[in-house]
Amino acid sequence: MRIEAYNQVAQLYQASNTKNTSAAAKTNAYGRDEVQISSTGKDYQVAKAGVAEAEDIREDLVADIKEKIKNGTYEVSADDFAEKLLSQFGTI
Repeated sequence: MRIEAYNQVAQLYQASNTKNTSAAAKTNAYGRDEVQISSTGKDYQVAKAGVAEAEDIREDLVADIKEKIKNGTYEVSADDFAEKLLSQFGTI
């Protein structure tokens, strides 16, 4: 009868699905993706962490300039200022 044929086909599909599942499990167990970071990448990570930990303001330099301004001894050379200003905008 036809019902018996259907059962036989269903059994075949179940058997093939079991085989595919076990083959996929073996592939996942042995064929994992791996990531390897080069020594340059590791150095970059260390440098990036060091920069993140460093302060944005160099307090030793700022304190010296603040003290000079407070005492009235801080002087800016007009020539140096003009030269740096012009060189920054590319006219020199």
